[in-house]
Amino acid sequence: MSGDTLIVINPNSSQTVTDGIKLAIDPLRKFGTPIRCLTLKEGPPGIETQQQGDMTIGPMLRLAASQKDAAGYVIACFGDPGLHALRDQTALPVIGIQEAAVMTALTLGQRFGVIAIRPASIPRHLRAFGAMGVLDRLAGDRALGLSVADLADADKSLGAMIATGKRLRDEDGANVLIMGCAGMAHYRRALEIETGLPIVEPCQAAVAMALGQIALNLSHKGTNDAG
Repeated sequence: MSGDTLIVINPNSSQTVTDGIKLAIDPLRKFGTPIRCLTLKEGPPGIETQQQGDMTIGPMLRLAASQKDAAGYVIACFGDPGLHALRDQTALPVIGIQEAAVMTALTLGQRFGVIAIRPASIPRHLRAFGAMGVLDRLAGDRALGLSVADLADADKSLGAMIATGKRLRDEDGANVLIMGCAGMAHYRRALEIETGLPIVEPCQAAVAMALGQIALNLSHKGTNDAG
């Protein structure tokens, strides 16, 4: 039997990132489903490469399994580490923020652009977009050259994000932008104002999708009775 709480797991060990996720998803609490955000203590301070993401999968699966009141899960890392492994582990809804952000962006514009953190993040993004079959809708994926920790510093990151967003708009032809990291949420409104484009914050997109699946009793296994 499933519980009543949506579990949002930040697979890195940064409580600052988790606090930002909590703030970003606050508007979605009004739908009534309890939402609990967890930090994976065994994770790296930031996930910027495929290797770092893959190393979080085992601990993340164990953390998810320990949440006995779970009604569903969101993996709050842009790269969706362990997404399919967690779907193997449970029949409850499991949403990755990268997958949800892309699917949301496709409803808001014809060509989406992604603001990545580091160049090393882009190859794993492209592998995921290829697997999703959406590369023909990708306008561009551009890196800020910052770390996850840098995203908490507005002096370092906001200007770079605005400049990158405008390049994706003006040079690449994007008409919707995705924030390519869970640590960017607090800049969404400023980025919308400066670029004039719809901005998809991936944690918001994933939580909204997960709440819908919970309400409709949807599952990738056809039933969530085995949660």
